Amino acid sequence: MDRDPEAGLPKKNLVTKRHEYQKVYRQGMRLKGDRFSLIILPNNLGYNRLGISIHGVKKAVCRNRLKRIIRETFRLKKHSIAPSQDIVFAVRKNCPFHGQRDIEKAMIELLQKQGLLKAEE
Repeated sequence: MDRDPEAGLPKKNLVTKRHEYQKVYRQGMRLKGDRFSLIILPNNLGYNRLGISIHGVKKAVCRNRLKRIIRETFRLKKHSIAPSQDIVFAVRKNCPFHGQRDIEKAMIELLQKQGLLKAEE
């Protein structure tokens, strides 16, 4: 079975290195939401990159679930997001989440508020 290369989230679409995160944190624009802080920095790559920062979530199971949901939501929306941005979602300490849809909704609201994602039906 052939896999669609556009269906996944390749490593090139992730902020992975410490110096990349530091640059986004130093130079990026911040938007605070109830559950996330969103830090955005334009890049010259022609595509978006996602970074995830989670602090204060003690259980690894919860941290990993949050990361999976954030990555999947970003993957599904990556073609609707304004191009050439490094986007870091910083999960706030002790943020309450009540399932996958709750996390997706919070992410989409922040992206729309920043004008990076067009409003959906």
